[in-house]
Amino acid sequence: MTQSKFKLFLRNNKGFLFILPWLIGFLVFKMYPFFNSLYYSFTKYNLMKAPVWLGLGNYIRIFAKDKDFVPSLLVTLRYVILVVPIKLLLALLVAMLLNRTSWVMNFFRTIYYLPSIVGGSVAVAMIWRVLFSETGVVNAFIGAFGLRAQTWLSPSLALFTISLLNIWTFGSTMVLFLAALKGIPKDLYEAAAVDGVPRLTVFFRITLPMISSIIFFNLLMALVNAFQEFNSALLITGGGPLKSTYLYGYMLYDNAFVSYKMGYACAQSWILFAIILVLTIVIFKTSDKWTYYDDGGDF
Repeated sequence: MTQSKFKLFLRNNKGFLFILPWLIGFLVFKMYPFFNSLYYSFTKYNLMKAPVWLGLGNYIRIFAKDKDFVPSLLVTLRYVILVVPIKLLLALLVAMLLNRTSWVMNFFRTIYYLPSIVGGSVAVAMIWRVLFSETGVVNAFIGAFGLRAQTWLSPSLALFTISLLNIWTFGSTMVLFLAALKGIPKDLYEAAAVDGVPRLTVFFRITLPMISSIIFFNLLMALVNAFQEFNSALLITGGGPLKSTYLYGYMLYDNAFVSYKMGYACAQSWILFAIILVLTIVIFKTSDKWTYYDDGGDF
């Protein structure tokens, strides 16, 4: 390639050259492990020896012989059903309360957003375990009101307890709702006030439709994150008691890094990927029935 052609190539491909470092990192650290795990899911692999091809052996064993697969999946589904609706509703409620023009509102927005920054850390999970212990702050607090202390980490309440940690970190969801609320044209509310429309009707006929695109996004992200939850089950309950918090992500960790059944864990991870993919497709396909975009916004 002559010098002039090389300069022409650089001039016409500057954008590509700028993103080349990111592209290399994406291919090496994202796409390669992604497809490599698909290959490993068809093998017997323990990190110490070369993988041995099993075909569909891992998948057959998961569905036919694994006694933890269905219970863990059901626990995860209960966790998702518990976390996602409450987190979205709480985030929307707080966003509506903070959707006011006042200097003190900036302080409260910061306070409510902070848990999203620190909530996923190991330290917070360990603090959560102490707070909800039988002699913890939570029992001391409810005891001050004459209420009976609870065993928060018992088989009946442990899943609810670790769910609270995820629900507590609703700050990012709240910020997106707040931005959406501020984007609603005020003349819609003014017209509704002139017509004497009740507040509840305004909420369902104006507010919700106008922020439906953000509801869609937050729902999708909350769903994906809840299905992949792992830290709280590992650090707070260790999957117990009696595997009442044995989430799917914890089962993957257990098989991959405790039992060193890496190929088997890869097969389980691809099953989880398929479940999330199907739910995502369903949400996308139904979104045009309830999601509004200013520009018509068809996918």
